[in-house]
Amino acid sequence: MKTIGMHITKGEFEVKVLPQPAESNVGDPMIGRLSIDKTLTGGLTGVSKGQMLGSQSETEPGKGGYVAMERFVGTLDGKKGSFLLQHIGTMDASGAVMDIAVVPGSGADELKGIEGKFTIKVEGKKHFYEFEYKLPDPK
Repeated sequence: MKTIGMHITKGEFEVKVLPQPAESNVGDPMIGRLSIDKTLTGGLTGVSKGQMLGSQSETEPGKGGYVAMERFVGTLDGKKGSFLLQHIGTMDASGAVMDIAVVPGSGADELKGIEGKFTIKVEGKKHFYEFEYKLPDPK
């Protein structure tokens, strides 16, 4: 399947990240589980829900890491569908480093075959995104 060129779309999102209760006999209590609930506007318009696992250093405050999965449902530049995003991130005194990518094969409906990278920027209390993506050529 031939893909069309890379596109970039931008916008804002609101996010609620809420701690979830620990489950007995599942994992280590130092690893927290959180729910993700986003509302996106701009090139991506819709909602994204998921889960995050994260932990902070016991000995060095401000250092830690997380992994997360979320599912976006809505429109991307007018095309309807859904896809999964996978997060891998670390943080320390210099800031956060996040790698967020579309899970291969997760696109559905008009977003089937999507590939891409999602970048988050936080300014004050506002969250912005830039999404670089490509879709298969419909021909």
